[in-house]
Amino acid sequence: MHAMEESDCCVVPMKQPNKEGQPSAEVVEGRRQPKEKENDAQSNTPPTQSGARVSQGLSGVRRAARERRKERFTALLHHVTLNLLRESFDALKKNAAPGVDGVTWREYKTGLEGRLADLYDRVHRGTYRAQPSRRVYIPKADGRQRPLGIAALEDKIVQQAVVTVLNEIYEVDFQGFSYGFRPGRDPHQALDALNAGLQKKRVNWVLDADIKGFFDHVSHEWMLKFLAPRVADNRILRLVQKWLKAGVSEDGEWSETTVGTPQGAVVSPLLANVYLHYVFDLWVEVWRKKIARGDVIIVRYADDLVAGFQHRTDAERFLRDFQERLAKFGLEMHPEKTPLIEFGRFAASDRQKRGEGKPETFTFLGFTHYCGRNSKGHFVVWRRTAAKRLRAKLLAVKQELRRRMHEPIVLVGAWLKRVVGGYYRYHAVPGNLAVLGRFRERICRYWRRVLRRRSQRKKPNWEQLRPIFNRWIPAPRTLHPYPDVRFDARIQGKSRMR
Repeated sequence: MHAMEESDCCVVPMKQPNKEGQPSAEVVEGRRQPKEKENDAQSNTPPTQSGARVSQGLSGVRRAARERRKERFTALLHHVTLNLLRESFDALKKNAAPGVDGVTWREYKTGLEGRLADLYDRVHRGTYRAQPSRRVYIPKADGRQRPLGIAALEDKIVQQAVVTVLNEIYEVDFQGFSYGFRPGRDPHQALDALNAGLQKKRVNWVLDADIKGFFDHVSHEWMLKFLAPRVADNRILRLVQKWLKAGVSEDGEWSETTVGTPQGAVVSPLLANVYLHYVFDLWVEVWRKKIARGDVIIVRYADDLVAGFQHRTDAERFLRDFQERLAKFGLEMHPEKTPLIEFGRFAASDRQKRGEGKPETFTFLGFTHYCGRNSKGHFVVWRRTAAKRLRAKLLAVKQELRRRMHEPIVLVGAWLKRVVGGYYRYHAVPGNLAVLGRFRERICRYWRRVLRRRSQRKKPNWEQLRPIFNRWIPAPRTLHPYPDVRFDARIQGKSRMR
């Protein structure tokens, strides 16, 4: 039995192709740096899948990266032009919290051209200094707190510009089964690929792996070593070093960072993907082809990954080898979040023969996956919103409704419509409408309770409130196609299986 080829549908889906029909551009690496005015005068190609515009110079970088897979780019900083800094500023979230500099997006926009010209000059003269990240904590679904690092606005701008440049190289290199925080990719594509693999390949065991505190344990030394095979521009590497070493400010106290990259920083997702590309992606491709005895599927979204195996012996061997692999780079798997479960088309019948219960479930990207059958009796992987995520969202809405108790119904209703609509856009997948129906019902109950407490007059009943709920809180409906349908449409038959 053969494992999947590199191009197989759920192990390594086809890479996003470079836009066809773009104007050709001369490869700039190894040539003299063009002047800023020449760079700014370059025309832009049509938008990429992410919506960003890529200059002809950057298009040349991607072409060189694709044609020469071992090319080391010695001149990249000159692609960080004044135009790119301006586009990077426009791409930032306008209402984001400020960093240690206290400067908001709107404040920086005042006198923008002069500010960007000064920033550009400091970056290219080497006098730009990264500021420490402001540490804040946000609640997680399990009740714990997740630390986030909020960078200063100018750091965000420069990081976004450098990420735009480096993406042209690494989007060529990254494996197809890597989905997290990449242009033109989203969680639902990762979910589609996983579903296609579980249903179309011979998978009987699933490992849901979670790397413990990944962003907090990234080795700075290894990070720079992993960048070196492709990035030989010391000015870019020094920028990365500045961001890694900038430190953290918490309650006015600065602390040094000798390891890790702050979650929330613009550059962190790309650095994380580069790190895991070398620690995991390339390694698992070799492992799958040379060690596995049966089918293996892999889907990774940042530091969260799912692996499916045909044989239990492969799954157990992989778990041991992966733990050893991570240890070499100062990482470890979360013992409580890395279950190996029996899962697949034969799991239910095999467990029934042994007198065991239903197949276990696993959670990935906010959905609990479980084995089931469709109306024709065929094996299907069904998904429902993870219970922890559902409870966390309901609690957040409940608290906000209390805060808005005395606001006009129209304003509260408009806010609820946006919140519920946004929740549906992610969670309204086939087979999950019952959960979303309960979600809507609970929201209505919370709002009813608040409305009945607004005054001492006669309290409205359900019949009086139902028209208000129907106006502002939409009923759920399926917004996503079946994952195998969308996955097949996306790859358009370009992935072969054997």
